Amino acid sequence: MAKRARHEEGLDIELAELPAELRWREWMGRVEAVIFASPEPVGREVLARVVGRECNLDLIIDDIRDELRGRPYELIAVAGGWQHRTKKGFADAIRAATGLGAETKPLSQSDALILMCIAYFQPITRGELSQFFGKEVSRDMIGHLRSLGFIAAGPRSPQPGAPYTYVTTKGFLSHFGFDTLRDLPDMEALEDAGLLSKDRLLAGDIPILASDLSAEEGEAEDVGLDFSE
Repeated sequence: MAKRARHEEGLDIELAELPAELRWREWMGRVEAVIFASPEPVGREVLARVVGRECNLDLIIDDIRDELRGRPYELIAVAGGWQHRTKKGFADAIRAATGLGAETKPLSQSDALILMCIAYFQPITRGELSQFFGKEVSRDMIGHLRSLGFIAAGPRSPQPGAPYTYVTTKGFLSHFGFDTLRDLPDMEALEDAGLLSKDRLLAGDIPILASDLSAEEGEAEDVGLDFSE
């Protein structure tokens, strides 16, 4: 059915009449065009609609990345898909010329801490977050993170009353440049960098602040964590 639908759309995905090299180049062009045209990361299942069965998407992505070396933008894996993004080194030039990127989603120190806890311990309830902080995490604070698109309601907890849990979203992954949650820095790496102590966190003693990340930007980049954006 899917193959028939593609035929009706007039798109030859197999390109069997083309020599292998030209076929590969056409597939590369299609994949890059689809990613370039999308405002959101594009997943594997979408890209598979424009290439043949013999096309290895991972190799296609690798070849596109090779061709982009030296360009001011790159193709990155983020939020379970791929997206074109300008390289960080050109951020100042873009802001100076257009003003784009001057405004970022605001995160207070408390916001950043709550988001960090949700990211590492999800699914987690508001009550459990309150235990970490030693004071109540308000519904307004949770609502703010939800309005930014960083968290969403997860499954009901088996605790009495079946409270909602909270989990991070694809918007969280995209904003902070993670492909999957497996890309979050390992707890041990954060401890080695002096940014986080799991034992102290679980005991309700939060040793990390968003301002600390800003002050220690070099170390934060090394482990890939900066929720203070």
